[in-house]
Amino acid sequence: MSKNIDRRTFLAGTTAGSLVLLTLGGCKPGDDKKAANTAVQTAVAAESGSVQPHPVYGMVFDQNKCIGCGECKDACNEANNLPPGISRLLLERQTTHIPGTTCPICGGPGDCDCERVYVRVSCQQCQDAPCVRVCPTGAAHRDPKTNIVTMDPDRCVGCKYCIAACPYNVRFINSQTKVADNCNFCLDTRLSKGLEPACVNACRHGALYFGDLNDPQSIISRLLRVKDTVRIRAHLGTDPNLRYVPVTKQGV
Repeated sequence: MSKNIDRRTFLAGTTAGSLVLLTLGGCKPGDDKKAANTAVQTAVAAESGSVQPHPVYGMVFDQNKCIGCGECKDACNEANNLPPGISRLLLERQTTHIPGTTCPICGGPGDCDCERVYVRVSCQQCQDAPCVRVCPTGAAHRDPKTNIVTMDPDRCVGCKYCIAACPYNVRFINSQTKVADNCNFCLDTRLSKGLEPACVNACRHGALYFGDLNDPQSIISRLLRVKDTVRIRAHLGTDPNLRYVPVTKQGV
């Protein structure tokens, strides 16, 4: 993804404060707890032999813990050998401050940075991925072993259909490989070796969690059972596996 996305809005016309209000319209906090409970039921059924277990990898980004250091992005770029100026993930700086009101922290007119927060901008790893549906060659596909949305560079013709179809504007043409690219949880570079994604490994502030949603004992499943999370534009029905713990403000 080009760094130009820093000058666009991940959620057009919204702030991090409204992230809570807008996304809850399409995905109530309880929905993710229900999803976690469904994962537990699936695992129980798998143990009984009625369902064949399969991984569904997801990630949780906690806005309350991210300080915008960018170490996750740097680690991703290095692990996936991305060319300069290209990134699979970015951090969009937002604010929870309401325009025209006094900052409750410094008492200023509201043009300060006291309440700045960050949103992870990357592939949402949709379970019903539009990019996969529109790809004419099958280059954009779901990995059969991990169910992660990824790319087969040998089959990509650079038509950009997948880029146009993505409602999150997070797919891009890799200037080095000349094919479409997206965050695939470091599937080829780390996950296949039994390692967690580079961004998760690099985060020193506990803002990122990764694991199998179908494993009731995974850290992400346990987290979703106790944390209220939201999904970006869940009303579109793409069923994203990237969840957000939004900033919580008293009175909101």
